Amino acid sequence: MKHLEFDNSRKFDIVPIGRAAIDFNPVDINRTLAESTTFKKYLGGSPANIAVGLARLGKKVGFIGKVSKDRFGEFIIDYFNKEGIDTSQIYKAENGESLGLTFTEILSPTESSILMYRNDIADLSLAVEEIDEEYIKNVKAIVVSGTALAKSPSREAVLKALEYAKKHNTVVIFDVDYRAYSWLNKDEIAIYYSIVGKSSDLIIGSREEFDLMQGLMTKESSDEETAKRWLAYGNKIVVIKHGKDGSTAYTTDGKKYNIKPFPVKLLKSFGGGDAYASAFIYGLLEGWDMIDCLEFGSASAAMLVASHSCSEAMPTVEEVTEFIRKSKEEHGEMVARI
Repeated sequence: MKHLEFDNSRKFDIVPIGRAAIDFNPVDINRTLAESTTFKKYLGGSPANIAVGLARLGKKVGFIGKVSKDRFGEFIIDYFNKEGIDTSQIYKAENGESLGLTFTEILSPTESSILMYRNDIADLSLAVEEIDEEYIKNVKAIVVSGTALAKSPSREAVLKALEYAKKHNTVVIFDVDYRAYSWLNKDEIAIYYSIVGKSSDLIIGSREEFDLMQGLMTKESSDEETAKRWLAYGNKIVVIKHGKDGSTAYTTDGKKYNIKPFPVKLLKSFGGGDAYASAFIYGLLEGWDMIDCLEFGSASAAMLVASHSCSEAMPTVEEVTEFIRKSKEEHGEMVARI
């Protein structure tokens, strides 16, 4: 059963909106950030990683965002261009705003953390007048990043894009993408997350992210209650992630589909979510059954947490397919399915 309908006459398959940043991942892993001395630079930021992931999977991808007017901003645009991602809707900040920088710490395969510099940041200066209605009209789906809602004028720009998407029947995918240091308080989070959540077609988030989104509605909810609430608002699919315990997709026909992570030798504990989202969305665009979409997403996520980078390690369709084949050969046919 196809749970989402995409207009195949559109020019672009997917256009994420939000932050494109730079990740500095330590080469000398298993040390604290204070002890690390050597880092490797990668393109980062959840929306940017999802864009790269879908481009690697062969989809026609664009991006709406703003970068710094300097060499780091040039790095982002050049990287996207090399990946075949349309950069016509990426603007350069004119008031000295900086590109977001993320320094990661890999203490062990299960102990990772990130330190982000996000004051006076370029991506949050995206303005309402920089949202092009015709561009969104020619997209099958937009991916709204929750972080882009954290401050003005970015939040208004995103809400304008949301209105255009609803006007032109462009599918809205909400990747909650919570980053605590971007927000003033939990009420603010709940207000803006719920605005988008009530107008989207697909929500992807962790248990914590859904709790934040419905913080003004209820103190506690089970996964089933949460899914029922957001499906009632008009979403077709609600995906709730539980990290190493897997994830579940709930659909409007009352069904739920469970998936667990593929066994893999971890290198780090971050980055898997963006690979999961891009591969899951790819499956939906291809019209696959829900469980196959989840399996593809779970496999891609496993490949990423076993890799040093996020964007640079995003796999192709053939690589994910081969990973699934080898995993099932080693661990059994239903390795990731509950």
